[in-house]
Amino acid sequence: MDVALRLKITGMVHGVAFRATMAELAKSENVVGWVRNDIDGSVEAFLEGDEESVRRIVEWARGGPPRARVDSIDVRVVPRRNLKGFRIMG
Repeated sequence: MDVALRLKITGMVHGVAFRATMAELAKSENVVGWVRNDIDGSVEAFLEGDEESVRRIVEWARGGPPRARVDSIDVRVVPRRNLKGFRIMG
């Protein structure tokens, strides 16, 4: 079953390859959506795909890449958008 989630990740998540690593993982899991840095220092992401695949990305995001420090992650169920591919946005 497909799901869509919106993530807001706070901590030391800029400048540590968070977006690039999430994009690689999303592509390998066939999850579509986007990830971006927010001006408040957080990372925001939209993930859509198979429930198990999306769950694996959320679990990864709780720790992030090696140089990251994740303080909190807010996960919200949102409407699906039927996007194509996964993008890193500004």
